[in-house]
Amino acid sequence: MNEDLDAAAGMSRKEVRSAASMAGIYALRMLGLFMILPVFALYAEDLQGATPALAGLAIGIYGMTQALLQIPFGLVSDRIGRKPVIIFGLLVFAAGSVVAAGADSIAMVILGRMLQGAGAIAAAVMALTADLIREEHRVKAMAMIGMSIGASFALAMVLGPVLNTWIGVPGIFWLTAVLALAGVATVILIVPTPAISRLHRDAEAVPEQFVSVLRDAQLLRLDSGIFCLHLMLTATFVVLPLALRDQAGLAADQHWKLYLPVLVLSLPMAIPFILQAEKHRRMKQVFVGAIVFLMLAEAGLAWLHASVISIALLLFVFYTAFNLLEAILPSLIAKVAPADRKGTAMGVYSSSQFFGAFIGGAAGGWLHGRFGLGAVFLFCALVALAWLALAASMKSPRYLGTRVLRIGPQDPAGAHRLAAQITAVRGVAEAVVIAEDEVAYLKIDQQTLDEAALQTFAVPATK
Repeated sequence: MNEDLDAAAGMSRKEVRSAASMAGIYALRMLGLFMILPVFALYAEDLQGATPALAGLAIGIYGMTQALLQIPFGLVSDRIGRKPVIIFGLLVFAAGSVVAAGADSIAMVILGRMLQGAGAIAAAVMALTADLIREEHRVKAMAMIGMSIGASFALAMVLGPVLNTWIGVPGIFWLTAVLALAGVATVILIVPTPAISRLHRDAEAVPEQFVSVLRDAQLLRLDSGIFCLHLMLTATFVVLPLALRDQAGLAADQHWKLYLPVLVLSLPMAIPFILQAEKHRRMKQVFVGAIVFLMLAEAGLAWLHASVISIALLLFVFYTAFNLLEAILPSLIAKVAPADRKGTAMGVYSSSQFFGAFIGGAAGGWLHGRFGLGAVFLFCALVALAWLALAASMKSPRYLGTRVLRIGPQDPAGAHRLAAQITAVRGVAEAVVIAEDEVAYLKIDQQTLDEAALQTFAVPATK
């Protein structure tokens, strides 16, 4: 069947290939970063100059460079092209992996991890995905990337300990370098080159919007939330492998046997709560409840980390809440952010996530060295408590989705009139028409939307 005819019903074959390859590139990179989490604390003990504080810094330092550079890399990709930036970032990531693989001191591992984070391709990947996927299918493509990240995390928690027994942590770093080079080959050989690269306000950060996004109290609550979530994740894994080995008596090569069932069981547990949040419109209740369970899991680990069974049960609660919050937070950003500022809001959100990983590693390592294992888990519980106070005071979100509608060339006056006309369509809560982008950015209520009326304003995609 002709690809254009296929496109009328859904994503074209080219778009599916593009989305799948971009998801694969992102997942390969994140797999390399995540595989270190469950094993590095044990490996760091034998490195020259290692202390608990420096081990924690090594785990989290990639988040600092990632947070600082991902938005600038995205902006550079607007000027010189997406593919060169992504290839450069993957090569920097591979170089950092090689430095860490050959390191015999904690200082060199920290340098390697900094370089890994400096290969900050997240924003450029999202921009290239938006270039390659038509507006009406972009949400599906972004969802594929999101699912690939979740899958890479789950796989890494099991693969890390298994690979550690076969090739050690240096071998994992070498493998990470190979995966990055595989990503480079994918970009060059598989990912199509877009005919046109343009600014996509639903997928990219726009510098002139930063001030307004950073002044939005509801968005800041969500940015603080993802910061806290990844702070807790990273800090927890600064000490959890040590607790399993030294307190619970589980040999390092057996850790995967705990992580595997906990992850497999926790992933489907989050699904009913996601349905309650989205379908039954109980987003705030489910969101706040998940933070409560996250806090309880961390508090439990603070006192009950001397038994494999208690750690397994509490880690199951932690992962269930973590997976739920990882799914809900981006959805909340999309609901809260103004229609034409979603890309900027997601950029700030993503930087907050990586910065949280940095602070979690650094603070977790320092607390471990100063006060012991239990103090790190207790610190995470207190962070969750502070987050709970922020979340409890947030407004209940409007249950709106986002849509990008291609409307063709418009002059400024025509764009203003068109925005008013689109807003009058049943189910459209907000419409912002950007004349130079030739698109309208919408917030819609999918349950009440008059799709036929909305499509009268659309023009065929040019891709």
